[in-house]
Amino acid sequence: MKKMFNATHIEGLLYQHSLVLKTTGKDSKNPGTEYISGNIEIATDNAMTNIIPVHFTYVTAVTSKGKSNDTFNTLKNIIDKVYKSCMEHGADVASKFSIDSAIGLNEFYSNRSGKDELISVKRNEGGFVHAVAELNPDETKRNRFDVDIVITNVRTIEPDEENKTEEKAIVKGCIFNFRKDMMPVEFTVTNPAGIDYFMGLGASSKSPVFTRIKGEQISKSIVRKVVEESAFGNPDVKEFKNTKKDFVIDWTSNYPYEWDSDDTLTADELTKAINNRELYLAELKQNAENYRNSKDNAFTTTTTVTPSESNSKNEFDF
Repeated sequence: MKKMFNATHIEGLLYQHSLVLKTTGKDSKNPGTEYISGNIEIATDNAMTNIIPVHFTYVTAVTSKGKSNDTFNTLKNIIDKVYKSCMEHGADVASKFSIDSAIGLNEFYSNRSGKDELISVKRNEGGFVHAVAELNPDETKRNRFDVDIVITNVRTIEPDEENKTEEKAIVKGCIFNFRKDMMPVEFTVTNPAGIDYFMGLGASSKSPVFTRIKGEQISKSIVRKVVEESAFGNPDVKEFKNTKKDFVIDWTSNYPYEWDSDDTLTADELTKAINNRELYLAELKQNAENYRNSKDNAFTTTTTVTPSESNSKNEFDF
């Protein structure tokens, strides 16, 4: 398997954060270790309408090589208000940041509907955080992603005039993190030429297309006004607020990678990655069940999971 592209770049003002300094417990691998977890949110546009979150799960003061961790120091300075945020201190004094992260998945099982359901949401996961003096003057370059993707399906969604949404294509496939774990994802295409291009690839679970894509991250609150006219007096104006979160493709490689090649990615390697994900999801589900059982003071059970038999080069379903 080649080294996979999976990178995001976020620039802007520190909008707000939920960072917390914690200490690992006595039963952890390294008891008594200080670490920081939580989100920082970056306003990538000058109007501060596009707010991109970056999640940090476990950032320690010292790296695995025993060196001081610059990211920990920066996040600690955010907690200590050395760096200012828009929401707490105002946009004119808010600190500017540049963050190089990667796409990860926030995944957990929920049983709110009465049965276990996997919740899987793309997010910026960890990375390097730097305070900067200036931001890229081009706002469209402040919220980018760049990934290799194995595409197994492309479908179109018709425009909706009532909700003022345009036609788009949904590109389904999988990407990889630095550990080479596969992550099922979907991206959006709104450019008409882009929609035609991806629909024309003919990608399917039996005939995947392996390529590189780039695009823009969108995380905005959209306000829609509905006006009801009155026979007299002022009209009744209602506002409906929705949050739009999307990863929109605006670039792809001229030539896809060669599929099922030792130089890129083989069918057997993808099959193995799919099987490893099944084991990971089974453990994630079991942990959720054990947690619920512990809250109910019930006995826990252990489930033995065997990866599904894959037909390797014939079909990839994830």
